[in-house]
Amino acid sequence: MVILGAIIMAVGLELFLVPNNILDGGIVGISIILSHLVGLPIGAFIFILNIPFFFIGYKQIGKTFALSTALGITVLSITTIYLHHIAAFTDDLLLSTIFGGIVLGIGVGLVIRYGGSLDGTEILAILFNKNTPFSVGQIIMFFNLIIFSVAGFVFTWERAMYSVIAYFIAYKTIDIVIEGLDESKAVYIISDEYHQIGQAIMDRLGRGVTYLNGEGAYSGDAKKVVFTVITRLEEAKLNTIVEEIDDKAFLAIGNIAEVRGGQFKKRNIH
Repeated sequence: MVILGAIIMAVGLELFLVPNNILDGGIVGISIILSHLVGLPIGAFIFILNIPFFFIGYKQIGKTFALSTALGITVLSITTIYLHHIAAFTDDLLLSTIFGGIVLGIGVGLVIRYGGSLDGTEILAILFNKNTPFSVGQIIMFFNLIIFSVAGFVFTWERAMYSVIAYFIAYKTIDIVIEGLDESKAVYIISDEYHQIGQAIMDRLGRGVTYLNGEGAYSGDAKKVVFTVITRLEEAKLNTIVEEIDDKAFLAIGNIAEVRGGQFKKRNIH
C-alpha cells in the first residue's frame, strides 16, 4: 500500500500539477521550484532533500516508519522521473488543481495510513515541536506559507493561489483516506496486560503513559486503562504494539484539537 500510494501521488504530481506549474506543499513543493530553476528532474530533488528525514524519522518515530518512508519516497522519486515526459491529462488550471489535489491526497493518505510518510516537512515539524511552543500543524503551515510565497515569484501569483487550493483539497482528501488528520490523538487501552502495553509504548514510541482506574459497568470488575497521546504518524506503530501484546485489548483512538503541558513532548527512543 505504501508503494501504491507513492505511485498515485506521482500521478497527481506529474499528470496534473507540475505540467501546469501548480505546487504541493513541503519538500515536494521545494523540489518543484528547484526543478524549474535548475532543470533537473523533480524526483531527484524529492529523494535528496528527504534523505536527512529518513534518519530523523528513525530516531523520532522508529525503524518501521523510517523504512516505510524510505520505500515510499524512493518509489515516488522513480515514478515522477518515469512519468515526467508523459503528457498531462488536462491543461485546464481549475481541473488540474481539483483533480491533482484529490489524486495527491489519496496517495499521501494511503502511505500515512499504512505507517509511512512521503514528505519530510512533518517529521521536521515534530522535531521543532519539541523545542518550540508551536504545534506541529502551525509549524507545517508556516513552512508552506514560505514555499507558496516563493512560488509566487518563481511562477506567478495566480499559480501560487491555485497551489494553495490544490494543497487544501489534498489535505482534506488525506483526512478522508486516513479518517482523521489531526496531529494529536488520544488513546485509551483496556487490557489485562496493561503494564506490558504501557511499558512498550514508553520504550518503543517514547511517549508518556498514564494508568487510569476504571470499573466495568456490567461486571463490576476493576480495570486499568492505559492513556497516552500520540501523533497520527505513530498510530500504525501503536496498533502493532497493542496487537502483539494483547490482540483482544479494547483500543479507542480519538482526535484532539490541542495538547498542552504534561509529558506530551516526545523523548528519543534510540
